[in-house]
Amino acid sequence: MAVVTKTLIILGQTAVGKSKLAITLAKEINAEIISADSMQVYRGLDIGTAKPTIEERLGIPHHLIDIRNPDEEWTVSDFVAGTRKLTDQITKAGKTPIIVGGTGLYLWTLLEGYSFPVAPADKEIRERLEQLPTPTLYAQLSTIDPEACKKIHANDKKRIVRALEVYELTGKPISQTQKTRTKSHEPRATTLIGLTLPRDQLYQRINQRVDQMIQKGLIYEVKGLLVNGYSKNLLAFQALGYKEAIEHLENSWNKEKMIEELKKRTRNFARRQMTWFKRFKNVQWFNQPVDTNTVLSYIKNI
Repeated sequence: MAVVTKTLIILGQTAVGKSKLAITLAKEINAEIISADSMQVYRGLDIGTAKPTIEERLGIPHHLIDIRNPDEEWTVSDFVAGTRKLTDQITKAGKTPIIVGGTGLYLWTLLEGYSFPVAPADKEIRERLEQLPTPTLYAQLSTIDPEACKKIHANDKKRIVRALEVYELTGKPISQTQKTRTKSHEPRATTLIGLTLPRDQLYQRINQRVDQMIQKGLIYEVKGLLVNGYSKNLLAFQALGYKEAIEHLENSWNKEKMIEELKKRTRNFARRQMTWFKRFKNVQWFNQPVDTNTVLSYIKNI
């Protein structure tokens, strides 16, 4: 008999305050947290991913954080499989799973399901593609799979490379493989909580977060990863903050230019996140700052 888990999902744009609320709620409802952030899985990528520190976690167990090296594979399929296993384990232990993050594709796939192509990563193909400029790759993808281009941002090199890789391995556009949803998942009872802020306030928080990342040592974090032998071309380094810091370290940008670009790209990323979240149904949205008791009352009523 399938295990039915009652899971709380907290979603929202970057810098809106998801992690803080999740930790506060976890203390109140005896929960454990599962990260739905595609970059917090990587060890050493701490400052740029806004990974909660050990102190900030307040003793609450966090999962799917620091489980891969920057040069190791992590896919949406890995996330779904890992999360389903963890929700079962946490529920059987008498606790509540809280899934928190802003990677819309991960959450959508977890809830709705897709039949992803059976095409394992090919290191040789990826390394060859990653050497090419992003505009060149996007132009190639627009030729072979214009439908995918409508869903993939022109600067999202990670997803562009993956789409081209799948095409080379299977001979089929990735958009065709994603059309059929799978209904093979076990039944899951979920409550979706969304956090939001007026745009000007969110952008102010984003700008402040970037300044704080620089003060905490983002540039030195990136430099240390490169010194340890990790290639600047790794997909992990396409994450916001890391790509810009590498541009700075290579003397392409001065520090001021790097900070300006990172703030602008993060704001653009936040807009793309909300495009994802508008697809989700049955989300209860709360405007920040939100009173924890208000959220707890809503959860109990549900």
